[in-house]
Amino acid sequence: MKLILPLDLVADIEPHLPPNTQIVRVDIDGNLDGDASDAEVYFSWFLSRSLTLHKIIEAAPALRWHHAPNAGVNHILTPIYLKRDIILTNGAGVHGIPIAEFVITYILAHAKHLPELYALQAERHWKRGFAIQELTDATLLIIGAGGIGQEIAARAKPFGLRIIGSRRHPQELPNFDKVVGADEWRSLLPGVDYVVIATPLTPETKEFIDESVLRSLPNHAYLINIARGGVVDESALIKALTEGWIAGAALDTVNSEPLPPESPLWSLPNIFITPHTSGHSPKSKQRSIALFIDNLKRYQAGEPLRNVVDKNAGY
Repeated sequence: MKLILPLDLVADIEPHLPPNTQIVRVDIDGNLDGDASDAEVYFSWFLSRSLTLHKIIEAAPALRWHHAPNAGVNHILTPIYLKRDIILTNGAGVHGIPIAEFVITYILAHAKHLPELYALQAERHWKRGFAIQELTDATLLIIGAGGIGQEIAARAKPFGLRIIGSRRHPQELPNFDKVVGADEWRSLLPGVDYVVIATPLTPETKEFIDESVLRSLPNHAYLINIARGGVVDESALIKALTEGWIAGAALDTVNSEPLPPESPLWSLPNIFITPHTSGHSPKSKQRSIALFIDNLKRYQAGEPLRNVVDKNAGY
């Protein structure tokens, strides 16, 4: 069996491979160090360009399975890619814990006015009187109660939050008080305090957080996006933050990354921007490799793979 592996992961993966496994190494630009025409498996590592992916799959006509480390795969499912009959698996579950921790950080930072208090410390200014909130009995809506959404709920529940989730096929889930269908969450917006977007970017979810959604929220609501920038209508969000439709927002992902210096988002006082870092953890690489190795064993044994992506649904 022949695998295509990222150059910087070969040393970590090779000791776990069965004897006689052949490896073709690939660099960040898609340059291969050998013949990939008979390679069956490709493990990509945070592809930044579709052209790199196209270059690799063109060089590997026998490719049967592609494992991506990301949970979101919208950047992979290009028309060229979809023409190929390739099983795609993703990294769902790998980044859930650090992302969930970031979400709790955003919520606490907003409720306790930590950015303002930290700024006062830098100014050596003792000031009180902030409308500091507690989380007990507040309502958290998680749009996308998948793996990441469930990790968020597990960490939010001990704070006493009432947690509502939404997913395409609703079902009872641990730590959720209620799980509703894909569009039922819209009717709940007037009663929520925090909204976390944890849904994949698909044609159906593109800019679905639009002006109508933002106007439906109470003016004390706080929006958190740890999904993809494309799920939010950025111009509507800027208007909502500027005109006070909502209290604020935390964005770990935006439409154009890196966020251009001229973006008006930078200058808004009620926004917390992080540079797509919520999934970062020293344990992510280890978890990603362990998932790939487990799936490789399943692949060789002819068993069902974990995290198979429904390419029609986009996740």
